[in-house]
Amino acid sequence: MTDQILLVRTSPRLPAGLLSADGWDALGRGPVYAQDPDGEELALAVRAAGIAVTRLNVPKPPGGGLLAASPDATAARALRTIAATTGGVVVWLLRPEGDAGLSAALADLAGREGGVSIEVVVASWDPPGARLLDAVAVLDRLRAPGGCPWDGDQTHASLAPYLIEEAHEAADALAAGDLDGLREELGDVLLQVLFHSRLAEEIEDDDHRWTIDDVAGDLVDKLVRRHPHVFAGLEVSGAAEVHANWEQLKAVEKGGRSIVDGVPVSAPSLARAGSLVARAARAGLPTPVPVSLPEQAGTFEGLGAYLLALVVAATQAGLDSDGALRAAILSYAEDLRAVEEEKAS
Repeated sequence: MTDQILLVRTSPRLPAGLLSADGWDALGRGPVYAQDPDGEELALAVRAAGIAVTRLNVPKPPGGGLLAASPDATAARALRTIAATTGGVVVWLLRPEGDAGLSAALADLAGREGGVSIEVVVASWDPPGARLLDAVAVLDRLRAPGGCPWDGDQTHASLAPYLIEEAHEAADALAAGDLDGLREELGDVLLQVLFHSRLAEEIEDDDHRWTIDDVAGDLVDKLVRRHPHVFAGLEVSGAAEVHANWEQLKAVEKGGRSIVDGVPVSAPSLARAGSLVARAARAGLPTPVPVSLPEQAGTFEGLGAYLLALVVAATQAGLDSDGALRAAILSYAEDLRAVEEEKAS
């Protein structure tokens, strides 16, 4: 007869008693043991469900010195003995860290002696996004007393340059088609989101304090609200109508704010100009009269070369091309505000 040792593994990121059917079934197949039944959350949850959890009393191995069995090997032997004397099955509640030493000792025991099988029963799984909880916990540790002095000194203002820098680095990786690099850079962007949220959580004023959960909650509400074709049964003809509905819903939410207010002032000048013109066109507002591009600028590469040539010409003439574009954007933004005010009156 083969003895069975069932190792019950759960996600430390879920409530301890939230177990799968396989998990509860495993707990009923034999006596349940744990290293610390009075302190481990899983053991306490199992006890609360009416299932006894016993501490494993491991006898001290005879003798000593280099030939003495390790505590994990002795515990593995004790579990097998229990299985053999209680119907062939014993259950062990793994701690969140996994009890690697005991698991290895059990595998070694099964390999050397036979007659025993080791089965890991996954009683709960990490849901998608579970590692975000770990990221929040790590940042909390960095900001807590005794954490990192540099992280502890940061403010919203001191972190602002990093938010912009990391976003640009992510965009560079995307433009280069470097998906591995993009993954890393998005982690840095995520760090900024978590960091600013942690700082906001420390604000003493209740009216201005918020957390990462508020950030995520606002995002969920916005996505649901702006996708009525997914969450409210609205019929749409395609992506163009989805985009139009998005802009209309956004305008209602903003309560009559100018389209100019939605274009980041800190954005690069070319990107800001393109966004402003596109928003104006969608809103039916006037756009600057376009100039005819020379034939060589009719492709992506050609346009880039043409713009670079304009910068070269401006530099040779002693002109600040970026400053000139920013001034033109400001003037155009003022014109748009005037048109909006005229329409509203």
